[in-house]
Amino acid sequence: MNRIFFSIALFSFLIFQSTNIKGQAAPVYGEVLGQRLNTITTAVPFLMIAPDSRAGGMGDAGVSSTPDANSLHWNAAKFAFIDQEMGFSLSYTPWLRALVPDINLSYLSGFRRIDDIQTVAFSLAYFTLGEINFTDEAGQVLFPVRPNEFAVSLAYARKLGEHFSGAVAARFIYSNLTQGQFVGGMETRPGMAVAADVSAFYTREVEFGRMPAIFSAGVNISNIGNKISYSDEINANFIPINLRMGPSLTFEIDDFNQFSVMVDLNKLLVPTPPIFQRDPNTGQLVIGADGEYVIEAGRNPNRTVASGIFGSFSDAPGGFREELNEITYSVGLEYVYDEQFAIRAGYFHEHETKGDRKFFTLGLGLKYNVFGLDFSYVVPLAQRSPLENVLRFSLKLNFDALGR
Repeated sequence: MNRIFFSIALFSFLIFQSTNIKGQAAPVYGEVLGQRLNTITTAVPFLMIAPDSRAGGMGDAGVSSTPDANSLHWNAAKFAFIDQEMGFSLSYTPWLRALVPDINLSYLSGFRRIDDIQTVAFSLAYFTLGEINFTDEAGQVLFPVRPNEFAVSLAYARKLGEHFSGAVAARFIYSNLTQGQFVGGMETRPGMAVAADVSAFYTREVEFGRMPAIFSAGVNISNIGNKISYSDEINANFIPINLRMGPSLTFEIDDFNQFSVMVDLNKLLVPTPPIFQRDPNTGQLVIGADGEYVIEAGRNPNRTVASGIFGSFSDAPGGFREELNEITYSVGLEYVYDEQFAIRAGYFHEHETKGDRKFFTLGLGLKYNVFGLDFSYVVPLAQRSPLENVLRFSLKLNFDALGR
């Protein structure tokens, strides 16, 4: 049972990472450029996939971009400054088609302004991992399953000042990896979690040289919630609690032309896997008197959620340098003409020992009256990457335009 669960959990992880990882019964570490590979894994990694085409075209940057209908994923506090009364967005991502032909992420989001200082929003993310065949130890197919996961979110944003806003969001997460099958004589069940986001957003008009501009900054701590378990006999796994922060600068070139540049920094607030001690003669992992692997460096990852969050800044076995390596960054650019046409580009970077995702992105946006269409495309730096040819499509509806 543990092997089957690990295999499907690993597959779920692979749809989020671009490194080549081989499933093992015990922790194994490779090396790249003389450094240990020590990628952080969590349950439900689909929560970290950029769901919309606008941010997907800007290197997955969005914590301080101008607000839109998809802001709940990036920073719900931006909704307090949105210049529309109501809007919706529907996005579709055929995810990692170079790896598996039927993995998809669908994302529906919307918002409604209550008054000048308050806005509410919702989102629904649905992720399907395609069809997977469960096998026994001999490799014989037992039965096929179609794992799927979804998350429903509600958010409330409020202006706390002329230039500052805050927001909270609640989220229900459902992960059905085994379809309730009995595996190895043991009953499995869907994993469920309840999580929250806390975010803040600052924006104000400035002058950059002689050019008017808008400076913004945002921070979002997302998916603060309980661990997920798929059986009473399997240890619970952290969900991807994440810290996202960064600034943006939007230049108002003239009445028709606008150019924005933004940077996002991200760090998972979950335990870093430790380095386990090995027997110098056999190379096997050493098991202590308590039946657990002996930790050589780092900390025991089996901790409470609170301990995992606060300890995530100091638990890496490689010390402060490895903690810095756990930060990913995104750089995004956006040019908008007359609020009707947009061209976007971006870059995403992850350290070689933490997943090695490095890719450029391109995006295009078109708006006509009520409707808006956004497209984005991923250009990975590595050859034969699972991220090859990843496309995102988004349709936006601006209900304010109906009354014009």
